[in-house]
Amino acid sequence: MTGYSDRIHHALAFADKHHDREVRKGTRLPYFTAPANLAVMLTRYGQDEATVVAGVLRQTVEDYLRDGYSVDAVRERLADKFGETTVDVLLAAVPRRLDDDGIELSHEEQKGDLLARLAAAPDAARWVCAAHEVHEASALLADLRRTSFPESVWQRVSEGRDARLRWYQQVAEQLLAVGFDTPVVAELRAAADALTTAASGVEQS
Repeated sequence: MTGYSDRIHHALAFADKHHDREVRKGTRLPYFTAPANLAVMLTRYGQDEATVVAGVLRQTVEDYLRDGYSVDAVRERLADKFGETTVDVLLAAVPRRLDDDGIELSHEEQKGDLLARLAAAPDAARWVCAAHEVHEASALLADLRRTSFPESVWQRVSEGRDARLRWYQQVAEQLLAVGFDTPVVAELRAAADALTTAASGVEQS
């Protein structure tokens, strides 16, 4: 897509290097499709440069935190390149390993913590969070539609089918509850509903 600023192109190059040779689980598709698709989606919804950059770097920052980087280390790595505002948006839009007291959170606790933090998050972080979930749900739905063995797709979902379906609905419901009634949330709800229908088809087959 043409028309991106130099800063967005820089973020895309940074994410591409971070995800070098990674592929989506269970597929041959490069993982870089995620940041690229978030850039397209957020641009399509008219979001500003800082929000698009945050969308591009979202998975990179989640990886950093999961791998043990501190918040200060993430800032040191990214703030000079992409700005403090973008880093603030990113940190509000991704799960974190440690709570405010430095206590490590379980996977389920991380999800609940992220939902709670969306209440105080800036709208840019909500856009990034919602766009990420739209991409993930849509990619999963596309995988289901292109296979004759849908159970093999659900087996790649680490937390299980029901938990994943519930998560997409929870994100949409929380965003609506905090007043973030935007087209990207409607898109997320539509994708979540389509996945639920697809899952019901598996159960009935």
